Amino acid sequence: MAGSPDHKPDEAGPGVSMLNFHSFLHGGTSSLLSAVIVFPVYKTVFRQQIHNTPVRQAVAQLCREGPLKLYRGVVPPLLMRTLNGTLLFGIQDSLIHQLSSQKVLPSSALPAVAGFGAGVVEAVALTPFERIQNVLQNSQNDRHLPTLKSILVRLKTQPLAFGFYRAFLPITVRNALGSSLYFGFKGPMCNAVEGQGLSPLVSSFITGTLTSMAISLALYPVSVLVANMQAPVGGEATGWGACWRMLLRSRQRSVALLYRGGSLVILRSCVTWGITTAIYDWQQKHSG
Repeated sequence: MAGSPDHKPDEAGPGVSMLNFHSFLHGGTSSLLSAVIVFPVYKTVFRQQIHNTPVRQAVAQLCREGPLKLYRGVVPPLLMRTLNGTLLFGIQDSLIHQLSSQKVLPSSALPAVAGFGAGVVEAVALTPFERIQNVLQNSQNDRHLPTLKSILVRLKTQPLAFGFYRAFLPITVRNALGSSLYFGFKGPMCNAVEGQGLSPLVSSFITGTLTSMAISLALYPVSVLVANMQAPVGGEATGWGACWRMLLRSRQRSVALLYRGGSLVILRSCVTWGITTAIYDWQQKHSG
C-alpha cells in the first residue's frame, strides 16, 4: 500500500525504481477511471458553486443543455485527474523512500509528510489545468470564449498570477493539507477496516470513501473560493482575500449557502476516491 511506513530503505536500487514506476502508473490509471465516472457529478457541483443554485435547478439546467454540453470541458479534467493521480501517488511514494533513508522523522509521520510535499508539487503542476477547466465550465464564458483554443490564447495574454496561475495560493493550501491528511489516515484506517473481516478491495474502497469525504467537507469552502476566482476571465484583478470577502457577502455570510453543493461533494468524493483507492491498492498488490 502506498504510504505504508514499512518500506525498507536498504532495498534501494532497481527494485525501488520499479516500485516507484508502478506508483506513478497505477496512480494515473486509477484516477483516470474514476474521473470518467464522476464528471457529471462534478459539473453539477461546479454549477452550484458558481451560480448559487439548488441541486435540482443545477441538474435541470444541465439536462436542458443536453448530453453534448454535459461533457463540455471533459478533456481538461481527464488530463488533470490522470496527471493528479500520477503525481500524487508517485511522488508521495518516492518521498517516502527518500525520507526513510534519511531517518529524520518517525515512520508513522512519513506518509503524511510525504503527502504534504506531493500536494505542493501537485498544485504547481495542476493549477493551470484547473484554471482552464473552471473557465470552460462557466456557462457565462460560452459566448466570448467558446473553445479551448480561445481560452488558451486569452490566458496567455495575462500575467501568470491572473492567468494560468489564478488562485495558486488557496489551491496549494487545499492540495497540500488534503494530501497530507489522506495519506496520513489511509494506512491506519485501511488496516482497521480490513481487521473487521472485509476483503482488501472493499477495505480500500471504504477507506478512500471515508477519508476523502471528511477532507472534502473540511476544505470545501476553499474549493468554492478557487472556483469563483478561476471561473471568470478578465475584469478586476483581486487577491484571494478580497475574493473571499466578496464570496461571503454573496452567500450572505451563511454557512449553509457557502456549503451549497456539499451533499454532492460527498457523493463525488465517495465515488472518486473510493474507486481510485481501491483500484490503486489492487494494482499495487498485484504488480508483483
